[in-house]
Amino acid sequence: MGKQIQVGGLPVGGGAPVSIQSMTNTPTHDVEATVAQIRRLAAAGCQIVRVAVPNLAAAKAVGKIKEAIDLPLVVDIHFDYRLALECVEAGADKVRINPGNIGGADRVKAVARACARRHIPIRIGVNGGSLEKPILAKYGGVTPQAMVDSAFGHIALLNRYDFDDICVSLKSSSVPITMGAYELMHQQADYPLHLGVTEAGTTRMGTLKSAAGIGGLLALGIGDTFRVTLTADPVEEVYAARDILKAIGLRREGPDLIACPTCGRTKIDLIPLAQAVEERLKTVTKPITVAVMGCPVNGPGEAAAADVGIAGGNGKGILFRHGEVVRQVPQEELLDALMALIEEL
Repeated sequence: MGKQIQVGGLPVGGGAPVSIQSMTNTPTHDVEATVAQIRRLAAAGCQIVRVAVPNLAAAKAVGKIKEAIDLPLVVDIHFDYRLALECVEAGADKVRINPGNIGGADRVKAVARACARRHIPIRIGVNGGSLEKPILAKYGGVTPQAMVDSAFGHIALLNRYDFDDICVSLKSSSVPITMGAYELMHQQADYPLHLGVTEAGTTRMGTLKSAAGIGGLLALGIGDTFRVTLTADPVEEVYAARDILKAIGLRREGPDLIACPTCGRTKIDLIPLAQAVEERLKTVTKPITVAVMGCPVNGPGEAAAADVGIAGGNGKGILFRHGEVVRQVPQEELLDALMALIEEL
């Protein structure tokens, strides 16, 4: 079992459940807007939130933000080590830095000592797009081992000052490189791993890349916390993250929707119906399986394992529970009837 860190009281690594992270996209110095977004993220299921700290105004807002939220707060620091020190004093729960870009050894030492005093972990964030030139020259470009070598170099910098309360991320926009880097790191060290495919893209493609990369690693038992990065409202990142955890069986919270892919037997407008069910289920918290099927062949028979479901055709449909037909209703009443049946569970 690997090392464990505490992020504002939330355990990460060492056998703790995998946690969901996201990051705000509001100007951090705008405390009101940032807090409002964090509360939306928390309501969606986010467990750890990160804010960018590009300047002193953002750093000075960290304490006020921290006071107004319930989630552990991570600060994202680049270049200026003084911003990290300011945020540590303000009560940040974790610091994300690249020890190689905040200056000389004395500055790394200052951040490490400040975090050690407050028992604040540091995430070393390795990114395929900003590897050190000697490492790129050694490997001829961005490779999984190049990213791992970079991570160990940064770890050594912190270890030099007796700091080992570390989490590591090794992100690339390439799914294969990302997966390879995390697999190597998992083999070579026992630090908690923060997973992510960086710059993954818009909601559709970004979710697909993240499901393949993050979901694939989690299915192999690799990873302790993760963020789905999307060019979208950060709340969508949290929804995608929850879906990934449900899809690979690591979390059972809220409904799991199953739906048949449609075929020539389908005699109901299934696609918009399934989409409508999915939307309505966003407010349901029960850990149930809900089936939306297009004909009597697939439902209820093939969806017998579902807690509840509907199957339709020719202007009418059936509601079923655990494979047993409950009743028949007109097609236009199917959605409301299904939701009523869910309420009864």
